[in-house]
Amino acid sequence: MPTLQIPQPPSADAGDWLALDHQLCFALYAASLAMTKAYKPLLAPLGLTYPQYLAMLVLWQQDGITVSQLGERLTLDSGTLTPLLKRLAALGLLQRLRDASDERRVLLRLTEPGRALKVQALAVPQAIACATACDLQQIAALAAQLTTLRGQLNAALRPAAREPAARQPAALPSAALHPAAAPGSPPPRP
Repeated sequence: MPTLQIPQPPSADAGDWLALDHQLCFALYAASLAMTKAYKPLLAPLGLTYPQYLAMLVLWQQDGITVSQLGERLTLDSGTLTPLLKRLAALGLLQRLRDASDERRVLLRLTEPGRALKVQALAVPQAIACATACDLQQIAALAAQLTTLRGQLNAALRPAAREPAARQPAALPSAALHPAAAPGSPPPRP
């Protein structure tokens, strides 16, 4: 796996850069844990776990996709996805069918109970919006920012381009990272 190149941080106390509250990774991790906890009681009446709910969201949008398409959409490998899909099939929410044109592919089709569950699930995003005190536009904007962040991280982890000049990331000047930082002040929270 490619490694990220680490630029020298702007002059600041090294301890400030390593403060837990200044770590974007921790803020995302802690928010993810809190979000998953918030979903658990909302999904219990639907009989779904959080990963199963995510799979159902994709299938409610696009029924009849392949297992590999679902895996790509959820960024899950087949080892994680297969037991999840077996459980959804056992719950009677979907069918896993071999593609008649290519038996190596498995198609996922919602059953009538799987489609009907969508109506019950409509209350879930509304409850999450209330729990976060965000409206739909704020949630969409935050989701878009996180999607952009994920894309930037994935791009940074891709193997270097064929051209040698493209292999070195552009260094950001310290003013670009912290335009209003006074000398010796801690970095702003990412």
